[in-house]
Amino acid sequence: MNVFISGGCKNGKSFYAQRLARKQADESGRPLYYIATMIPHDSEDRARIRRHLAERDGWGFTTLECGKNLLSLLDDPQVDPSGAFLLDSVTALLSNEMFDERGDFDPDAAKRVREDLTEFAAKTGSTVFVSDYIYSDACAYSETVEAYRRGLAAADRALAAACDRVIEINGGMEEIWK
Repeated sequence: MNVFISGGCKNGKSFYAQRLARKQADESGRPLYYIATMIPHDSEDRARIRRHLAERDGWGFTTLECGKNLLSLLDDPQVDPSGAFLLDSVTALLSNEMFDERGDFDPDAAKRVREDLTEFAAKTGSTVFVSDYIYSDACAYSETVEAYRRGLAAADRALAAACDRVIEINGGMEEIWK
């Protein structure tokens, strides 16, 4: 089963998703993969990565570092496409694809990432996707940041349509929408 999880930052989405992905792997006897999409840029990012690694310790995840080009994982002979996957996060993956290390903006990245995510869901059939809900503030943003927010919203909608279950995590509480 493909599952899409969304919610505010630091609301327990990752831990919830880890438990769900592990349950899917345990029930099916398939390998368990964690797709880590964050490319760390500062000490806060590195601390978050360390926390997530500690949370997963002993859970049986094989970590796959993939900050860009998601579908390349399916070409890796070490990766079983029938496994249970946890992709954390759609938010970071899109950011990595839209804004490179030099700060250059790729306006075509949102469409490409959206298509890659839905293709990944179709080809694996057992992926938990985690995304951040970043749409509730009333701030005005630059044109490129707005393009990113629109791109993330489109990816989230596409995943919600492609997934069997859609869950929102807010304050550690789940709301099942689909």
